[in-house]
Amino acid sequence: MATTRQKKKKKDKRVVIEACVYIQATFNNTIVTVTDMTGNCLCTSSSGALGFRGSKKSTPYAAQSTMSRVLKRAQEFGVQKAHVFIKGPGMGRESAIRSIGTTNISVSSITDITPIPHNGCRPKKIRHG
Repeated sequence: MATTRQKKKKKDKRVVIEACVYIQATFNNTIVTVTDMTGNCLCTSSSGALGFRGSKKSTPYAAQSTMSRVLKRAQEFGVQKAHVFIKGPGMGRESAIRSIGTTNISVSSITDITPIPHNGCRPKKIRHG
């Protein structure tokens, strides 16, 4: 029996001019995600995915190299403008932002979206004794 194979259509690369860059800098790792303006993920990477292990994942150098790798992939989508959103207290915050300047992507805004408690947890009961 002869079966006819259908040719798969080649998936067209999306062209995204303006994108959002999310940097999550924790004490243990730095995760960078690039999305389009509606929130669909274009590319993502982390310090651990680059091969940094243990305490080296949280270093500024690991965050810088993670950011440069993600931005190279984002430029394949045609990204020219970026809105940067930073979350977390990690060491890779500033170095990740500085590495955007090495590419030809222009930064429109930088926003800190670190969650801050407005009242926090209920404190412990006072010890009497």
